[in-house]
Amino acid sequence: MEKNQLSRRNFLEKSALIGAAGIAGISVLNSCNKKHKTVDYDFPPLLDKAPDGETLRAGLVGCGNRGTGAALNFLSAGDNLELIALADVFEDKVWDCRSKLQKQNVEVPENNCFSGFDAYKKLLETDVDIVILATPPHFRPEHFDACVQAKKNVFMEKPVCVDPVGARRVIATAKKAENMGLTVITGTQRRHQRDYLDTYKQVASGALGEIISAKAWWLQSHVWFRTREEGWSDMEYMLRNWNNFCWLCGDHILDTHVHNIDIVNWFVGKQPESAIGFGGRHHRLTGDQYDFFSIDFDYGNGVCSHSMSRQMDGCANTLGELVMGTEGYTNCKNTIYNLDGSVKWQYEYPKNKDGKSTDVVKVSPYIQEHIHLVTAIRTNTPVVEAERTAVSTLTAIMGRTAAYTGRKVEWEEMLNSTERLGPEQYVMGEVDMEFPVPVPGIQHKT
Repeated sequence: MEKNQLSRRNFLEKSALIGAAGIAGISVLNSCNKKHKTVDYDFPPLLDKAPDGETLRAGLVGCGNRGTGAALNFLSAGDNLELIALADVFEDKVWDCRSKLQKQNVEVPENNCFSGFDAYKKLLETDVDIVILATPPHFRPEHFDACVQAKKNVFMEKPVCVDPVGARRVIATAKKAENMGLTVITGTQRRHQRDYLDTYKQVASGALGEIISAKAWWLQSHVWFRTREEGWSDMEYMLRNWNNFCWLCGDHILDTHVHNIDIVNWFVGKQPESAIGFGGRHHRLTGDQYDFFSIDFDYGNGVCSHSMSRQMDGCANTLGELVMGTEGYTNCKNTIYNLDGSVKWQYEYPKNKDGKSTDVVKVSPYIQEHIHLVTAIRTNTPVVEAERTAVSTLTAIMGRTAAYTGRKVEWEEMLNSTERLGPEQYVMGEVDMEFPVPVPGIQHKT
């Protein structure tokens, strides 16, 4: 049997390829360059609970831990919400998810549980109003497009793709969703988090003066990985270990750090014009990803953001953002400081029975985003967040490309890049498992 060709042997040479975008709607990315004002941003309704209405039925595509959690978050958003269908490549994942849901008194009909690469298509044939997309992000563009063609509202996890071709497809599909009056919410939950939103309002109203620089970081221990078990084919092994293969997750600069990158894009008011940076791999035991990235994003006019992410055990761990202005700076989450370090403004959290601050927003942002989803549908005020999340994902891809290649990478290059990761067809079986870790620069010669 001929092997699927997934090798990245020529990645460094091909990553700079420029071709016609080929998809309408790329010019809409320039809308991110609007003058930064509060009125430019569509704030979500911050309700404690979605308004009641006719029953909304959801289906879950991707039955891992995040998918199961997202389904429960949806069900917690309001009344008359049901989960009626499950889909995953692996049958055991479907049944495991169904069992976990049963323990939460959620019963999904057995005949609405589907497995295989085409499971999402079978789910779309059921009577669902909303589809929750939580598979490995490589599949997001295809699944999103299928949902919109089927006229389904969508909640989809970040990142929304792993390569420039996927980003363009998501943007084009987002425009179709807008034209069809559908609602699409993405899993950038900080955009639905009350403290972040109130801090942004202050910054957008001029609390920092002119923004001059930023930094963002996500430093944590190494996350989960799977070792290969007897009987697993090449494809099955990669899918079960998806968080460690770039073609499936996009590397951790997309999978986790995209949250921080999205915040900086949001507060600065546009995406960067270029990126230069580096990264490396020291400790990982599986896959082809880096352990760390350090990227400088150039937003133009002298505004830059240093962006770093790391997944290594035994190191100092922290995460967050900082945006600096001519009149102060902020952690983006809850506090604005004067230039001398004194507090200019601080978000007020709910207080407990003792009158002390809880330091936690009233509604979890993981539920708040689903409240927004249900509210938009029930009040007939559709909203589509997919484009802006695609922009932030493509920003992370630009940073990844800069680190992998050692080159300065321009935004226009990313918009037009023909780079696509992964196979053309998805079948279980043997796969070319040659995934060399990218090495930037030129080897010294003796």
